[in-house]
Amino acid sequence: MLSKEAIDILFINARTHNAWLDKPVTDEQLQEIYDLMKWGATSANCSPARIVFVRSVAEKEKLLACVSQGNFEKTKAAPVTAIIGMDMEFYEKLPQLFPHADARSWFAGNQAAIDATAFRNSSLQGAYFMLAARAAGLDCGPMSGFDADKLNDTFFAGSSIKVNFICNLGYGNATQLFPRSPRLAFDEACKIV
Repeated sequence: MLSKEAIDILFINARTHNAWLDKPVTDEQLQEIYDLMKWGATSANCSPARIVFVRSVAEKEKLLACVSQGNFEKTKAAPVTAIIGMDMEFYEKLPQLFPHADARSWFAGNQAAIDATAFRNSSLQGAYFMLAARAAGLDCGPMSGFDADKLNDTFFAGSSIKVNFICNLGYGNATQLFPRSPRLAFDEACKIV
């Protein structure tokens, strides 16, 4: 079992941040996040997530043109914004990632399976990404308020990658947090059969 401190960092005290301290995130931290999140389970080890870390002023301006008005200021202030994408041709990597079976054949030409698998598993990897960022000492601000077509044209044109969601990263300004929202009780969300 993890220590109470680790559980608090990953879950209990973790919050979605919208305001950020003026403190940089290093390349080494971004590498550490990826090197942790890549070990999370995906079906057939398909690992469809592809990440673009947006940090430069020029690239941030391009990103800001894609986000909703409500996400503009918090994205502008974040030291880094990660675009969590999904490679719609993830199955081309399956001979490398799942070599003990012909997993590529399960997906090639089956668009419904490709779409469902890419979305489900890149979402899982996005959750692993946020836990890895928290484990690395950073705070997260995941968002889905953006123009997906515009973002895809801006950051993934000519590729097989599409955006899933975006996530601001940095050191959150805890003084700007609003009270924590409630969660459903076990009996409201679960049943044991």
